[in-house]
Amino acid sequence: MTNSFPWLTIFVVLPISSGSIIFLFPHRGNKVIRWYTLYICILEFLLMTYAFAYYFQLNDPLKQLTENYKWIPFFNFYWRLGIDGLSIAPILLTGFITTLATLAGWPVTRDSRLFHFLMLAMYSGQIGLFSSQDLLLFFIMWELELIPVYLLLSMWGGKKRLYSATKFILYTAGSSAFLLIGALGIALYGSNEPTFNFETSANQSYPVALEILFYIVFLIAFAVKLPIIPFHTWLPDTHGEAHYSTCMLLAGILLKMGAYGLIRINMEFLPHAHSIFSPFLIMVGAIQIIYAASTSPGQRNLKKRIAYSSVSHMGFLIIGICSLSDMGLNGAVLQIVSHGFIGAALFFLAGAGYDRTRLAYLDDMGGLAAPMPKIFTMFSIFSLGSLALPGMSGFFAEFIIFLGIITGPKYLLLSKIVITFIMAVGMILTPIYLLSMLRQMFYGYKFLNPPTSYFFDAGPRELFVSISLLLPVIGIGIYPDFVFSLSVDKVETILSSYFYSF
Repeated sequence: MTNSFPWLTIFVVLPISSGSIIFLFPHRGNKVIRWYTLYICILEFLLMTYAFAYYFQLNDPLKQLTENYKWIPFFNFYWRLGIDGLSIAPILLTGFITTLATLAGWPVTRDSRLFHFLMLAMYSGQIGLFSSQDLLLFFIMWELELIPVYLLLSMWGGKKRLYSATKFILYTAGSSAFLLIGALGIALYGSNEPTFNFETSANQSYPVALEILFYIVFLIAFAVKLPIIPFHTWLPDTHGEAHYSTCMLLAGILLKMGAYGLIRINMEFLPHAHSIFSPFLIMVGAIQIIYAASTSPGQRNLKKRIAYSSVSHMGFLIIGICSLSDMGLNGAVLQIVSHGFIGAALFFLAGAGYDRTRLAYLDDMGGLAAPMPKIFTMFSIFSLGSLALPGMSGFFAEFIIFLGIITGPKYLLLSKIVITFIMAVGMILTPIYLLSMLRQMFYGYKFLNPPTSYFFDAGPRELFVSISLLLPVIGIGIYPDFVFSLSVDKVETILSSYFYSF
């Protein structure tokens, strides 16, 4: 089904092309730049919501709104875009989080034009990645993310920003080389002329040894971005130093690109290899939950502690993807969306608190609940959401991943019991580091009588961002079918190839 109107091309091109106009604005027109960027983000999000509501068929697992243009005819490169039930939720999440991150970045006044252009460039890259149906285009969009994040980190980060920006680019650019090798390998294998088309690659069969090789190459690329231990060490440093609007994009969307790639490429294209690697990856996911949850309480930097909680939650995501069950994979898609909202909210509130106190380390904090009751309330609610409190989206995501691993047909009963036990221990450790973080920040007597000019509570902008993130967390927690209705048919299609091929 080829759509006559190029919706997806507009969604990919609109933010970065509109962002280029920012450089024509006067250098000191911060207010104009901020409002212009916000309007572009809102316009893009509303257009996406409209197009998907009217033209996307929920019960059709095939690609929709597809576009296929010759891009560079000499090299036989195509501009192929399309969406299905797997990509629609991350695309809408991208639009929502980027709009709020732009609003969160309003206090940034230094080099305002470049800052807002980079935010819009990231927007384009992320939409392009989630909607691409071509391996080469997927790789280009994957790379397009690196430059804005590197600049946002190295120019608007904390004291160690250059160290963390260099570490980020070395890890992610290094892993991207593996993505390119894998894309070229799949494109060149078994055909007279190279093709990067997703559909052709998904229907191609490979010798088992070659499939395993491709799988490892792609896995390294996605393991860095997701991140999977031991490729995770860039993440706490990057989050610890980045401006909180950048952290919102990193936690809310960038990590999810790794999970999306793992499902879209490793799972769909290489089913035999995925079923071979799944038991190993489930063990890694279980270790990651415990390791990150145990490491988090030792982090004195507030944003690093939240970053380790992200690493721990990604462990659940890995287990869901590798459970090879309908429930597990649907739970993983829900975890992508749920953690996108909760992770972005925690980093935003940590940054809002830093703007007021100029304190980054938990040891220096205490007693902030009295002068900042609104920030305290929001921080507490989202922390409870992060530790999977029933009635919030995190609970359903993790609960359904639990059910997925228990009811999945692939694994032996003993291994299921061991993995479930480890996941349960991880869920016990999560409240320990989150609640101790709240206690150190908000209780006690350190700032009980602060100078009144120095402290003020969340303003309308901060409350608007926090409540906007809270509504979907509670909405999905009460009615998770918001997300499942998008993904359930596509998940069934992906898993059908597993149970017919063995």
